[in-house]
Amino acid sequence: MDTIASLFSFITTPVSWVIVQFHSVYGAIFGPDTGWAWGLSIVSLVILIRICLIPLFVKQIKSTRAMQTLQPEMKKIQERYKNDKQRQSEEMMKLYKETGTNPLSSCLPILAQSPFFFALYHVLNGIATGDTIGVINQSLLQSAQKAHIVGAPLAAKFTDSASKVEALGASLTDVRVVTAIMIVLMSASQFFTQRQLMTKNVDTTVKTPFMQQQKMLMYVFPVMFAVFGINFPVGVLVYWLTTNVWTMGQQMYVIHNNPTPGSKAQAAYLDRLTKHITQHDKVGRRRDRVIVKAIVAKGRDRNEFERKFINGLSKAGLVAQADGTVIKGDTAAVAQTEDGTPTTAAPKRQQPKRQSKSQRQHGGAAGAKAAGEHEPKTSLSKSDEPQDAKPAAAAQKGGAKPAGGTRSKAQSGQRKGPQRPKSPSKK
Repeated sequence: MDTIASLFSFITTPVSWVIVQFHSVYGAIFGPDTGWAWGLSIVSLVILIRICLIPLFVKQIKSTRAMQTLQPEMKKIQERYKNDKQRQSEEMMKLYKETGTNPLSSCLPILAQSPFFFALYHVLNGIATGDTIGVINQSLLQSAQKAHIVGAPLAAKFTDSASKVEALGASLTDVRVVTAIMIVLMSASQFFTQRQLMTKNVDTTVKTPFMQQQKMLMYVFPVMFAVFGINFPVGVLVYWLTTNVWTMGQQMYVIHNNPTPGSKAQAAYLDRLTKHITQHDKVGRRRDRVIVKAIVAKGRDRNEFERKFINGLSKAGLVAQADGTVIKGDTAAVAQTEDGTPTTAAPKRQQPKRQSKSQRQHGGAAGAKAAGEHEPKTSLSKSDEPQDAKPAAAAQKGGAKPAGGTRSKAQSGQRKGPQRPKSPSKK
């Protein structure tokens, strides 16, 4: 413990100073020796730390999204170099470098909290042993030792002996009941936080070993908290329970408003967004415009939920624009391509019906006849006999048949003419 205390001594004094400042505020309201004053001081310390860690949390979300996007490529590398672990590691590092991702970024909030956690543990352990830590002097030390949270001293632990608990002015039963309840709540909040991440905010279209690891951690982390929790003082349990509740609420907010593409949370979010846009004919919030803009920019790479969203807008007569806004469009003129991109469709060109040769000939004769009604005949005009009569007569005299004429008539249902002989005539 002395080694750990020396390692985190640089943060012990600031942590103790923040607790004392909050204690002076809450002590004026609830009394300086009450559990409310010291307990709320610890809770306020957690909130302050987590607010400072919000930029790291945003970076964690981006890193997690990037890792989820890389899962198909990572799986291909694993299958390609499954017999060469060294080459597999090299290709993985190359992929991380090219995409600018870092697998350790998802652990940044936990790693950043570790110094504060150990510093607080050291401060509370000093209160339990009667040692002054940081800016906590002897009078504050005595006040903290008198503070009880629901009957349990701030520095008491589940594994403490009855004599040690009695020295802090409490009973062993009260301490163990309170610490057991807090350990259960701490483990349950950790399990629920991981579970909502796996069931709602994970791309269900990608099945990779990374997802299996996350499912395993969903059960491992709560057990680890339960095992180590019996050695934590009540004040540390308050700290860890508060940070778990904060993480759970923060994650619920992110899942509700900025879900992972391809997840169930995205399907629910896009359904809500579709209803809102169709009711107001516009995208109201800036955050929604950013998401609509990203969906439009994907084109053919959209998932099924995003295509359904674009199609829903089109059915309502709305078209999503590249800047994230929507405009009204004519539903008859708005067509959907295969990837769900709204495009202005031109009316289809009607193909003329195919006619047979005889129909074309009769049609040409009728057109010529109609034209002749308006044009006066001259002495130089040819005979009114159809032009195809001469070739037909010549064919009858010569015993030959025009090429292609009979076949086209037979196929079009017209009267069959003389058939061409199978072999040339000997005559």
